[in-house]
Amino acid sequence: ENRKKILENKQRNEERRVRTRRLIERGAILEGIFPLAPDLSGAEVKTFLIALSHLPGAAELTANLPKSGDTP
Repeated sequence: ENRKKILENKQRNEERRVRTRRLIERGAILEGIFPLAPDLSGAEVKTFLIALSHLPGAAELTANLPKSGDTP
């Protein structure tokens, strides 16, 4: 039972580490493309990205992206 909990904790920690790295990498990409991004609040970044998603052609671009969990 204890070993099972230890294994579950290790797995959760690894998943958290992978997610954290992914979020940091994507945030760095966002800041690299849009230099104003570091000065925006989280809500402002969200509003900005939502506005971008409504631009003509955005739906088609996102439809062609691989879905989460798909291998490239």
